[in-house]
Amino acid sequence: MSKDCNDVFCFAVSRCAVSPTGDKLYITSSKQHKLLTLAKDGSILATFMDPALKLMVGLHVTPAGQVLVFGGESKNIIQVDSKGSMKLATLATRRDGVEDPHSVCYNRITDSIIVGQFRHKKILVYKVK
Repeated sequence: MSKDCNDVFCFAVSRCAVSPTGDKLYITSSKQHKLLTLAKDGSILATFMDPALKLMVGLHVTPAGQVLVFGGESKNIIQVDSKGSMKLATLATRRDGVEDPHSVCYNRITDSIIVGQFRHKKILVYKVK
């Protein structure tokens, strides 16, 4: 077990989400520090890892197919391409108030990213530009 993977958050499968078209399944693994993209038949289409993303636990797929992933230990949120193979942008970091991310989602009505935090009693809202 890695030093940044504790008993509470160290899972082979942390979160999963389905693409808007239903043809891909995205899975985060905090134990393996990766995002897997699977086809309907279970075959692996892509594997994504980023050294700047530690304890990858959170995942959300927007209605437009954008993949949002966060690192519980690295305290950051990134956007990955819909193939699940390449980092597109860093959306928020500790400097932006991300302290203990536990959930992330995108609200298309307000065009905002909403972040729930585990030990902090606040919800962060970031307006997408």
